[in-house]
Amino acid sequence: MQDMAVEGGKREAQASEKAERTRQRKAYLPDVDIIERKDDIVIMADMPGVDETSVSVTLEKNVLSINGKVDFDPPKEHRLAAHEYGVGDYERSFTLSSEIDRDRIQASVKNGMLRLVLPKAAAARPRTIQVIAEA
Repeated sequence: MQDMAVEGGKREAQASEKAERTRQRKAYLPDVDIIERKDDIVIMADMPGVDETSVSVTLEKNVLSINGKVDFDPPKEHRLAAHEYGVGDYERSFTLSSEIDRDRIQASVKNGMLRLVLPKAAAARPRTIQVIAEA
């Protein structure tokens, strides 16, 4: 995948040779949980500061990409005395197998947690084969 640097517990994403960032900001790899269930795969990405208007999910060929933009401006009447948490955007990509039904992928976000549901294609779902007695 991509090389990364660690800053304050967050892994910084490095721009690949194929992509160029359009914003001069740090970008971090969001931490994810991947859960495989019988009929789908769920990806939960921790992206504090994003909402449905600032996150995008794209699928190009077999690559599912998530991008989140975070804008943080301290209140004008306050002065930042110390800062330990790096503020920046989020970037992460996943290569999907042919087992995923690309037309039914769903995405939602709540409280900075992006939830992707990747339904398995019918051919990839486990099924029970009925056994019959021969005559």
